[in-house]
Amino acid sequence: MLEDYIGFIDDVIWDDVLTYVLLGAGIFFTFRLRLLQIRRFPEMLRTLARPAVNDPAGISPFQALCASLAARIGTGNVVGVAVALYLGGPGAAFWMWLVAALGMATAFAEVSLAQLFKVRAGDAYRGGPAFYIARGLQAPGAAMVFSICLIIVFGLAFNAVQANSIAGAAQEAFGVAPLWTGVAVTIAAALVISGGVTGVARFSAIVVPLMAVAYIAVALVVLAINIDQTPALLKLIVSSAFGFGPAAGGVAGGVTAAMMNGVRRGLFSNEAGMGSAPNIAAVATPSPHHPCSQGFVQALGVFIDTLVVCTATALLILLSGKLQPGSGVTGVQLTQQAMGVHLGPWGAPFVSIAITCFAFTSIAGNYAYAEGALAYLRCDGRAGLLLLRLGLLAMTLWGATAQVSTVFGLADITMGVMAAINIASIVLLSGLVVRLARDYLAQRDAGREPEFDPALLPELAGVIEPGVWDRPPAAGTRVAKKVGEPPLAPSAAAPATPGGAPRQPGV
Repeated sequence: MLEDYIGFIDDVIWDDVLTYVLLGAGIFFTFRLRLLQIRRFPEMLRTLARPAVNDPAGISPFQALCASLAARIGTGNVVGVAVALYLGGPGAAFWMWLVAALGMATAFAEVSLAQLFKVRAGDAYRGGPAFYIARGLQAPGAAMVFSICLIIVFGLAFNAVQANSIAGAAQEAFGVAPLWTGVAVTIAAALVISGGVTGVARFSAIVVPLMAVAYIAVALVVLAINIDQTPALLKLIVSSAFGFGPAAGGVAGGVTAAMMNGVRRGLFSNEAGMGSAPNIAAVATPSPHHPCSQGFVQALGVFIDTLVVCTATALLILLSGKLQPGSGVTGVQLTQQAMGVHLGPWGAPFVSIAITCFAFTSIAGNYAYAEGALAYLRCDGRAGLLLLRLGLLAMTLWGATAQVSTVFGLADITMGVMAAINIASIVLLSGLVVRLARDYLAQRDAGREPEFDPALLPELAGVIEPGVWDRPPAAGTRVAKKVGEPPLAPSAAAPATPGGAPRQPGV
């Protein structure tokens, strides 16, 4: 009874409200930023390729990207895509592409704001939606609700779901009992998160690229072997997305089913607009030294997650010929059967290993998000961090052996509240996003290295943390801890303006 009630609320929030809100936000920012994610796509690659700045208070943009991808790329990229194709047909892949393209603009907006309003807490940067909600909108109550929701969802609940997926995959492919899998995953997670956000970033920077490249390489090899089928496959995806062709008729709901399942899968996978990735993105020291440079990097993260990794899964399934709407073969079973066609007896073990890697890195990435929210609540002392880590590890161990459907439903509802607060906030702050983007692009188009000057936003004097946008100290320089007022309290002093007079933003 309780599970049915939770499921009903979950369906109302996500099917009837937030799916359209998140999609609408993507459309809003795409046009408000004048198709920035398409026109300036090379800038995303340029910012990612730049050398990192030596700043002991932050992590590198590449580490922040990998940490966000660690949380984004999870079991949904393997299992969720299979479900979307089963329920929506091949056309669901097209709608995943579309929602990712729109979501890149939303990700750019929320991450640029997270960078703008970040603070220095001790010897490290902290930031995220809670900070720009409290400082940019002067709504500390909403920021507190957001932070609590994020800790519940990413710090606790979703880790039980990921552990459950790992245990199920290990049991099906290798016959390992869920309890032993849970113990192993919990120990491994403890080792990774013991280093805090920095430890997660270092781990992600090594594991995530290897994990993603290996998975994508298999898809590329399969695609190369079946290159003669590629044009027809792309035509099938597009025609099914709009209800043309015989493939659409095999799916209940036709074009509506394709659109809704593709949109949902894309939104859940790339997390654009949900307010999760900005928590780790704010910790990075951007290069160039401007809030928008990290916005470009994290927009690329949406592209990699959905347009690359999810597409790889979709193509592997469609090329296998195993997608049969109405057959009952869906989820991990469908993906394993598809891999069996391409890899023979290695198919099922490969899927299980992929699920294990994707899910484990999600646990690590989720912790980084939760620690950022804990910092806003000023509970990131030793006791607070210990409780968070113990809670995450306990949920991981429990999730490996338990039925987590009810927990997942409650987490979905809580994440819905979190996403609603974040979307409303970034829309209200969209004027700042536009001004930041114009300033960055005007400098880039003038042949200058973009650098943010807080004097560009005089109305935020005392709201943007003083000194946080000064150039990072040189290598070997000790970073002094902030003394005096708490990091979250707006300072009465105007922020340092190393660049002199305000620049006029370009168009």
